[in-house]
Amino acid sequence: MHFLFALPSNLMILIIKVYQKLLSPLLGQNCRFTPTCSSYAIDAIKIHGFVKGSWFAAKRIIKCHPLHPGGDDPVPDKQNSLKQHREK
Repeated sequence: MHFLFALPSNLMILIIKVYQKLLSPLLGQNCRFTPTCSSYAIDAIKIHGFVKGSWFAAKRIIKCHPLHPGGDDPVPDKQNSLKQHREK
């Protein structure tokens, strides 16, 4: 049963890794964040699961534009994520 719950996460991670190997080298080093958005997405999905991890990844990708300064932007751990959610 655990396999069925892990399937969406594993499939998304596989898609991201294919992107990293096949498309990303053709696009060049353009990322303004550390870690890169694709690495961030993999980490977010591994830490927070498919739904919440994908949400974090989508928010990160939306921030990727010329007006954002970029920089170091690690995936929040589960403890910080819960604390921030309760404070809102």
